[in-house]
Amino acid sequence: MTRLLEAWKLIEAFSKGDLDPVDHAMEVYDRVQRYDREYNAYVSLESIDVVLEQAVESRKRYREGRQRRLEGLIIGVKDNISTNFLPTTAASRMLDGYVPPFNATVVERIIREGGIVIGKTNLDEFAMGSTTELSAFFPTRNPWDPGRVPGGSSGGSAAALAYGGSDLALGSDTGGSARAPAAYTATVGLKPTYGLVSRYGLIPYANSLEQIAPMARSVRDVALLLEVIAGFDPKDATTLNVERIEVSGEVPEDPGKVSICVIPELLEGAEKPIVSAFNKLVGKLEAEGSRVMEAKLPAARYALPAYYTIAFSEAASNLARYDGVLYKARGDSGVWEEYVSQARRKGFGEEVRRRILMGTFALSEGYREEYYVAATRLRRVIRDEVLSMASRCVIATPAMPVMPPHLGERVKDPIQLYLMDAYTVIANLSGAPALVQPIDFFEGLPIGIQWIGNKLGERELIRLGLLVEEITGIRGVVAVG
Repeated sequence: MTRLLEAWKLIEAFSKGDLDPVDHAMEVYDRVQRYDREYNAYVSLESIDVVLEQAVESRKRYREGRQRRLEGLIIGVKDNISTNFLPTTAASRMLDGYVPPFNATVVERIIREGGIVIGKTNLDEFAMGSTTELSAFFPTRNPWDPGRVPGGSSGGSAAALAYGGSDLALGSDTGGSARAPAAYTATVGLKPTYGLVSRYGLIPYANSLEQIAPMARSVRDVALLLEVIAGFDPKDATTLNVERIEVSGEVPEDPGKVSICVIPELLEGAEKPIVSAFNKLVGKLEAEGSRVMEAKLPAARYALPAYYTIAFSEAASNLARYDGVLYKARGDSGVWEEYVSQARRKGFGEEVRRRILMGTFALSEGYREEYYVAATRLRRVIRDEVLSMASRCVIATPAMPVMPPHLGERVKDPIQLYLMDAYTVIANLSGAPALVQPIDFFEGLPIGIQWIGNKLGERELIRLGLLVEEITGIRGVVAVG
């Protein structure tokens, strides 16, 4: 286990002249060249010339005292977030080689603040998966154990962070897609309050559930990136009327001011090392003065079926635009229905087709009320329960129910794949913010914890996360030297 400078410390070093942004950019690029052929974190890379050109500009700005909030930091961007200077494929053959004519709002904000985008990171195709094995191009491997998955669907972003191939990263989170990889790679992932971060430029999977998510190697770094990307965007009607949030300067919470709710039923399905690490950390917080309470979340048992019914239905609607006309995959039949079917079979992988078919069924005449509408009603019940509890305490759960699976272990059985999201989907259904951070290791593999807060409760989650880092000492770690 090796530690690298956290992003906020890099900024301090750049500002003091202790570290040159150009030297740093070359070091990170060298790490990518050295390690990515094994871990497959990146789908596409910016050229070294472009990266160094931007680093030279950052060096100049530091010397002139004109540095911006992310000046000189190297950032990986999940490949379902639009960039007009690199392909945006969503890890799908359907979009292979597609370069959007615009940048996502979050990318524009990063560039405006001096961040240097080094490349686009791998994911499960169209963000539909929990292991990053379902990319149309190649599976991403976990830097802590290359025989295991890094979680998904933002596994490329997490893997890049875990071997030092970026300082910060963007993921997206529809049902845990930034938090699952964080748990499996000893990184930090934050699913913001729904509407806090613009989704303009995010290739949609399930609009009512997903958020672009900041990822990093420490809680303070996640807070730094969140400050830059959060806030109202006139291009996204779902964004909240929040101009700016300030969380990067927060200090660790006083343990005596922390109230934590634990849901015993949720612990029953987790593997023993995970439960042990969870109880150990919660016990330490209680010993430090935090109030720990057992609580019930009755609707949580229905979270997975509600989530997948809604997500599949929205996916079926969103992916209807890929008909073989505007994008790369084409059919060859002269009959329209056959042509579209051929194009989608060429362009979509098996899991994407499965989710489209299931979503189409849930929306079909005669079944819509029974499945989709019933799931949306259940979502309201889950939301009310979660937000009611989160107004009194921070909800603590394991991040994942199982340790990182071996490659191929879960994708063979879709049900086992979907069960990996048992804890994380609760935050997406409720719209609440959720933070995952590492708390321990078992046989060399990371274990994470999840904190779910009240709406717009990011500040409280950041402060709690900083406190946990003080207790565990786990931050800024990478798997390779």
